[in-house]
Formats: sequence, C-alpha cells, structure tokens
Amino acid sequence: MPPRKSEIKKGITMTSKQRAYLKSLAMTMEPIFQIGKNSMTPEVTSAVAEALAARELIKISVLQNCADDPKELASILAERTRSQVVQVIGRKIVLYKEGKDDKKRIELP
Repeated sequence: MPPRKSEIKKGITMTSKQRAYLKSLAMTMEPIFQIGKNSMTPEVTSAVAEALAARELIKISVLQNCADDPKELASILAERTRSQVVQVIGRKIVLYKEGKDDKKRIELP
C-alpha cells in the first residue's frame, strides 16, 4: 500500500517497532474523548490538538450513535492535528504527536 499523502507531505513514517511501543503504552490508557452523533466539529478538533500537545499519545472512543467510519475519522483527525494514527481497533482511535523539546514525554525506540 502506498504511503498516504499526509505521510509524504510530512516526510515522517513510524517504524513498526515505534508503532508497537506506542500501542503497548496505549493499552493501559482510558479514552479521553468521545465522538458522538455530531461527529467531527471544530471544537472536537481543537480539543484533540490541545490534548496531543499536552500528552503526545491519546485514545479516542467513537460512540455507537456516530454514523462515520472510525478509520476515516482517525485519518481526518490526524491530518487536521498534524499527528499520526497509531491504531484503530473497533471504535477506538489512538493518535500520537511528538511533543516539543520542552514537553517531550515519550521516547520512541
């Protein structure tokens, strides 16, 4: 599968080892956002961007009443927040965005 346009544009691709490490960190996390029937709003996007800046790695839950596909939502959110999709399992989305030097918490292998 060819890389997505967003990955080409940024020039950043995560290795499988880095992705596996982030998945292991995300396993113990609880979702901090829920996307419901209103789906993607500008408020949700800005809140996710702020959370990524503070935490680097976040988990989002897509509720049953949301008609949109979680994989599509994940790619849209990643593009709008300039982050990377770590994984989408069922209705859970995990996003990662490397923090600035002073706020960097997660060291990738």
